[in-house]
Amino acid sequence: MTPFAWSPRFTLTPAIARSLMQIEAARALVCHTPISHAAEAELRSRARVRAAHYSTFIEGNRLTLQEAGVVIVDEHAEISGRERDVSEVRNYWNALLRVEEWARKKKPLSEDLITRLHALVESGSMALPTPYRDGQNAIKNSATGALIYLPPEAKDVPDLMASLVHWANEAERSGLPAPIISGLVHYQFVTVHPYYDGNGRTARLLATFILHKGGYDLGGFFSLEEHYALDLPGYYRALTVHPHHNYYFGRSEADLTAWLEYFISTLAEVFEAVRQRAQKCAENGWLQVANPSRRARAYSLSAKYRQNIGNTAAAYRQCLTGVKRTSRD
Repeated sequence: MTPFAWSPRFTLTPAIARSLMQIEAARALVCHTPISHAAEAELRSRARVRAAHYSTFIEGNRLTLQEAGVVIVDEHAEISGRERDVSEVRNYWNALLRVEEWARKKKPLSEDLITRLHALVESGSMALPTPYRDGQNAIKNSATGALIYLPPEAKDVPDLMASLVHWANEAERSGLPAPIISGLVHYQFVTVHPYYDGNGRTARLLATFILHKGGYDLGGFFSLEEHYALDLPGYYRALTVHPHHNYYFGRSEADLTAWLEYFISTLAEVFEAVRQRAQKCAENGWLQVANPSRRARAYSLSAKYRQNIGNTAAAYRQCLTGVKRTSRD
């Protein structure tokens, strides 16, 4: 067995195909929903704060959502006894902004990008790119100390990471849907665990980078991190694709279909929630008074809304056709 050529095993099941179609439908509807600039800014800011809070919360950060919002908005705000927590939240916020910038510029996924991203997460915007770990690390139960997972040896990490980046870029060139690539990169990164700390946060940001770069940014209105944090046992169960704790005894060649079903179905739920919020924000601009008399006041859909329905229906049909074609390949 060689750890140097990663080729993930998975099946595009009917459940995954259905979730992909739901994602495309929500994406098309949000894309063609007219929202004011103020509403867009509010939705985007809220999503970023929730992403920064919940992703760090998963790793044990003790700030509340409200406190996270305060320290992000006010760079001078301090919370006594929570200095490290404050730093983690701010670092994640800044890393997320950088991820969005890289995605807009269509930066290729590379090991340099990964090491720079991890430096942002762990040490802030002035940090140098972080080299991979040079020793063994392990994931243990914080309460009992029992070993949960033993990642690959440090000597194999550089080749495993190079293989991950190579696969992701080839998958993008081949036309594999970005949500699939995002989910598999997320899984493999936390499986390789290339750093002593910050692996989960970096993996979730990489998944976001791939989604945004692939056109699945949804205006920046969503936070996958929140959904993971609200069901941590489910998140960790989905990542545990093989019962053995050692990377070399099953994890390296495990079937990732179950994880992918979890990741894609979660993304579909998140996108649907965003669709509902976006349409709610836009409703006030979609109605016009057809009969102004008080006794027989009536409303009709505005021209803007009628045009939006036509555009959305066409985009939805096109998206469904594309996803159905992908699921057969």
